[in-house]
Amino acid sequence: MLIMLLHCYFHGLTDAIDDVVSVNWQMFTNGMSETNSSRVVLRDVSPKAFEGMLDFMYSGEVNLENTMESGAMLLQMLLLSDQFGVTLLHQECCKILLECLSEDTVCPILQAVSSIPSCKLIEETCERNFSMHFDYCTTASIDFIFLEEANFSNIIRHPDLTVTSEEKVLDAILMWGMKAKNAYGWEVVDELMIYSTPELLFGERLESVFNFLSSVRFPIMPLVLLKKLEKSNISRHIPSFDFLVKEAISYVEHGLCEPEFDQNVRFQLRRSSYKELQYLCDGDSNGVLYFAGTSYGQHQWVNPVLAKTITITASSPPSRFTDSKVLASRTYQGTSFAGPRIEDGHSSAWWMVDIGPNHQLMCNYYTLRQDGSRAYNRYWNLQGSLDGKTWTNLRVHENDQTVCKPGQFASWPIIGPNALRPFRFFRVVLTGPTTDVSNPFNICICFLELYGFFH
Repeated sequence: MLIMLLHCYFHGLTDAIDDVVSVNWQMFTNGMSETNSSRVVLRDVSPKAFEGMLDFMYSGEVNLENTMESGAMLLQMLLLSDQFGVTLLHQECCKILLECLSEDTVCPILQAVSSIPSCKLIEETCERNFSMHFDYCTTASIDFIFLEEANFSNIIRHPDLTVTSEEKVLDAILMWGMKAKNAYGWEVVDELMIYSTPELLFGERLESVFNFLSSVRFPIMPLVLLKKLEKSNISRHIPSFDFLVKEAISYVEHGLCEPEFDQNVRFQLRRSSYKELQYLCDGDSNGVLYFAGTSYGQHQWVNPVLAKTITITASSPPSRFTDSKVLASRTYQGTSFAGPRIEDGHSSAWWMVDIGPNHQLMCNYYTLRQDGSRAYNRYWNLQGSLDGKTWTNLRVHENDQTVCKPGQFASWPIIGPNALRPFRFFRVVLTGPTTDVSNPFNICICFLELYGFFH
């Protein structure tokens, strides 16, 4: 059988690709013309992926170069292994895909495996991963509009769907229905409906959109937003949308109107929901560290480091002037710094916050306060991590001149898709010298606060 595949492969390379020809093991054994043919041409088969499959047959290992194309190569090998019934290769490809699965790769993987019955586990895992990172997956890229109806339906109806607001669910449904070329909210669709109709905007996906609207939990939307939706062109053109919005307004204004409401999931908060902790001003009481100090709203504030709801560590050993309690306290400290340490051959100074194993934060704002020194930070990053080892830059500061006084507060927004990625660990890490000539690699801050959507 291997000889036959080799023969197919090398002859296939020399032929132009015209039409798709589906090939499987049966063509060599069931009396078809290929059984007795000395030449079988496989069209639309990636030569590299085919070569990878043959290499696996000899070595028993999947050898992928660490390049941008390796992900696509792996998916092609998965399809080939399913097509030719190479079970061990199929299992190995599935294993690698699951290990590589992230919110950045979930859409292309889901699109590739949705048509392969033997990849049901990967398909379900992708749907759950997408649902748990819904904000990011529908904002960082619009690839989700290419998902099959069944997959998208499973995502928006998934019990683990985690989203910062129901408005995000509505926006995603409308974008999917329109096969949007850019990311936008319902307001854009509303404007388009001034001169168009749902039939023209959604085309063959119209009925699917109608069905998906019932998955939006309108009753947990703010009343102000519901009033806007009630007056929208969408509500005027789509009766089912209008009904759902009016029903939600009645619920918000008057409470439960029907006995079955309390059993309907549309009237319940999602199991995995975020609490918005919004930045108002420097040194306010709205951030994550303050919230943790109240045991998440249960009692009056105490230092969360002492209460052990938050853990703060530094790049240098604890000392009188490197005290983790200081950064979470509400009092000014004249001298508070983290000194440098050698990591991976480089000098690094940082303060790190762990919000706990049961919590995550989509950080969209943060505040620092300079200690009493004049060692002002100019080059540093705010980073997030799920495991405390692999870090993602949330905001990069290059020659930032904001801080120019001892004891000064300063705050910055986190913008872009990474503001929608949940993390457990956060750190402020120095990437260049401060303005202090004598100790340029001490990071001197006496207060840190994080804001965003907390789970």
